[in-house]
Amino acid sequence: MLLSSFWANPLVESAGYFSVVILCLVVSMVIFELVTKYKNWEEIKKGNVAVAMATGGKIFGVSNIFKYSIEHNNSLFQMIGWGLFGFTLLIIAYWLFEFLTPSFNVDQEIEKDNRSVGFISLIISVGLSFVIGASIS
Repeated sequence: MLLSSFWANPLVESAGYFSVVILCLVVSMVIFELVTKYKNWEEIKKGNVAVAMATGGKIFGVSNIFKYSIEHNNSLFQMIGWGLFGFTLLIIAYWLFEFLTPSFNVDQEIEKDNRSVGFISLIISVGLSFVIGASIS
């Protein structure tokens, strides 16, 4: 009885969701690092604003998807499952962005600090995170 009331405490529940989402966010950033041709954190350290914008959009997008997932799922495992599904859709959107711009290579342009491409990448991640979030609600 005492243990079940401990887990039902809103502070404990919030800390649990926070911890799990941070872990999922770290995993998603590692996967994005593998998907992109450039090294996100090395480029950001060098001052590459385009990479910072694209990476920031990915972080916002993944976090926003998990926000919707937390709001609309009753269990931690459902929240993780829907959040990871949404993250997978964001990766697909990134590949589609690359595919739909055959006149230039998105990864190369972002690596060269083309801020307009970095900004569009940010907007795609953020914008689609709302669509994905609404669809998993």
